[in-house]
Amino acid sequence: MSRAFVKETDAELPPPPERPVSPHPNYVTPEGLAAIEAELARLDAAHAAAVRAGDRDAIALTQRDQRYWTARRASAQVVDNPPADGRVHFGSTVTLERGDGRRQTFRIVGEDEADPAHGTIAHVSPLARALTGKQVGDVVPAGDDEAEILAIA
Repeated sequence: MSRAFVKETDAELPPPPERPVSPHPNYVTPEGLAAIEAELARLDAAHAAAVRAGDRDAIALTQRDQRYWTARRASAQVVDNPPADGRVHFGSTVTLERGDGRRQTFRIVGEDEADPAHGTIAHVSPLARALTGKQVGDVVPAGDDEAEILAIA
């Protein structure tokens, strides 16, 4: 029979590629751990729905994502509160003033919970690494510019 008359959906698709797991320590905030748990619950429901529907592609995708988030939950190291020693640590909220006068505030969080558009950056990002251990008044590289630390909370 000619391939022209075979539905594309009849063809066996290769499994989706695995999601890469970071080699860095998986530090998370308590909120980050709760988000991982919520994502696993959502994936359990999505997987069950895919099984009921017999959707092999959705089953493969949810299984892949379940493996990723299960590994992230297993390796999670919850960091409750940063030390109050006047220095930047994981979990700190830092206000910076860039060379052009812009002020920005970021909280340093885990890789999976980072979202710079919402004011969170991963502890392994270049900016977070530059900030870690610094204190108010220190100047750090920030992209193509420099930034002064104005406040740490």
